[in-house]
Amino acid sequence: MALLLKGKPVADKLAGKVKSSLENLKENGVTPALAIIRVGNKPDDLAYERGAAKRCESMGVAARNYALPGDAGEDAVFGAVSEACRDSRIHGVLLLRPLPYHVNDRTARAKLTPEKDVDGITDASMAGVFMGTGNGFSPCTARACIEILDHYGISIPGKRVAVVGRSLVVGRPVAMMLTRRDATVTICHSKTENLAEITRSADIVVVAAGRAESFGREYFSEGQVILDVGIHAGKDGKLCGDVKFSEAEPLAAAITPVPGGAGAVTPSVLVVHVIKAAERILGDRLKF
Repeated sequence: MALLLKGKPVADKLAGKVKSSLENLKENGVTPALAIIRVGNKPDDLAYERGAAKRCESMGVAARNYALPGDAGEDAVFGAVSEACRDSRIHGVLLLRPLPYHVNDRTARAKLTPEKDVDGITDASMAGVFMGTGNGFSPCTARACIEILDHYGISIPGKRVAVVGRSLVVGRPVAMMLTRRDATVTICHSKTENLAEITRSADIVVVAAGRAESFGREYFSEGQVILDVGIHAGKDGKLCGDVKFSEAEPLAAAITPVPGGAGAVTPSVLVVHVIKAAERILGDRLKF
């Protein structure tokens, strides 16, 4: 039976790591705060907003919601982002995406200041991830994958990794982060030839393709570590991932469940980023 890479122990450990940082901030009169900007009422956005707010509350971080109607104009959306960035009481901003089609995503992201971009969506943050400068913050789900591997003591250096998916949310950033940890990474996508052959030959497989239960037994081999980043509502109404768990789990040495895997870690990474952003802002303030 495969080791289940459950997210809750990872999330709890992350909360413990920043406890002293949070205490120091509050001793200096700073309560870290996250602004959550949502346009419309998409179920996925509402679920993520609730999860982020709940994790903020449990870790002692304030959450402030900016809820805009789905037909809000660009000026209203851009204004909300700019307002949150100007507010000195807010240390991190989470802009829920994808935005409605009538709102220019690139312009919205450009309104977000990198120091408050706690989910790594700005060009400056992404540059920091790809260049390894340590500037800005990485996308939270990509960081969650690394935190899971580290928590369960899964070695990264020298390992062959197949990342299925090339989005800037998970695929490409997690590939860069794993490469910096000395893994040999292959990024795969919908046009990759012999995809199953590539994934079967990997030591670690990160599946972030965005297609419900589309990766079955034929994509995996015995003894692999499988990180399933997908989350979908299955035909039976239950949540499922990109991987057919019942087929992959008997082969795997370790595998993330869905739900309860990477998705359980992502909100904690987000809150850790808010606390770190608050620390940086406090540090700059104390220099003067």
